[in-house]
Amino acid sequence: MSTDIVFLKELQAELNSQDNDSQAAPRFWTVGDYRWVECNEGNAERYSVYLPNDGESYEINYFLTDVLDKEELSEEALEEFGEISCEDSAFEWIQEHYDDGASLHPEKKEHFIRENTMFLTKAEAKQHIKSNHYHYTDEAHTYAMTAWRAPKVERLLKILSEFDFDSLRGSAILPTE
Repeated sequence: MSTDIVFLKELQAELNSQDNDSQAAPRFWTVGDYRWVECNEGNAERYSVYLPNDGESYEINYFLTDVLDKEELSEEALEEFGEISCEDSAFEWIQEHYDDGASLHPEKKEHFIRENTMFLTKAEAKQHIKSNHYHYTDEAHTYAMTAWRAPKVERLLKILSEFDFDSLRGSAILPTE
């Protein structure tokens, strides 16, 4: 049997047996992930601080615990550092002792679909995430979508799901072995 026909039969079996993730046909999978985006103060899940002197932006708690070199601080700055109790007091401390041009930005986590990802099977999407994990956050996941009002995609997937590939045996396409 032609290797292409074997491939199509295996793909057909996988398409017909995989979970549909509650998504209508014709379905395909992408990579879903999360990113932090700026938002209104009332919707903030965290705060980031932009430091113009460094040209960098950091999640505020990460900056205070992992980036800031406390050994370079004066005794007064260290004493006041110990009094930080919230984002506002942290921001004030940063402006006074580290970068007076600093700005505070409220952020929330947002789900999004990664560009340039499209898979016919959920297993292939999972394997892609595993093999390319360094391009994604730890929260990357398969995400099922419907090719809504895409008649050619719908027809192709229907053919792949329903065609009797064994009927090709003995034809010019797939001669008898």
